[in-house]
Amino acid sequence: MELLLDCLKAFLVGGFICLIGQILIDYTKLTPARILVSFVVSGVILTAIGVYDPIVEFAGAGATVPLTGFGYSIAKGVKEAIMEYGLLGALSGGIAATSAGIAASVFFGFIMALIFKSGDKT
Repeated sequence: MELLLDCLKAFLVGGFICLIGQILIDYTKLTPARILVSFVVSGVILTAIGVYDPIVEFAGAGATVPLTGFGYSIAKGVKEAIMEYGLLGALSGGIAATSAGIAASVFFGFIMALIFKSGDKT
């Protein structure tokens, strides 16, 4: 029963984040690239002011998988690296915290490009 509740929380929070994205696409003139960047930046800002940590604790993957979660990971990595390495951590912490996810994305993207035929939509 607890697993079902955790899945429901993740679905609702992740769905709400996606709903915000869809509203921005439908009712603003923002390009998808600007919306994606704004999600990452909002994840960083919400983490910096201490709002995103409770959301992550509540929703788990529903808050860490969307792009706001990527901003959360960057901010959390920078914060931890600054505490450990000082000012140098501000430059390396975000990269170190997100490197596994970025490497996996590149790797699996490459594998999919080998398996499937890519091309322009006509």
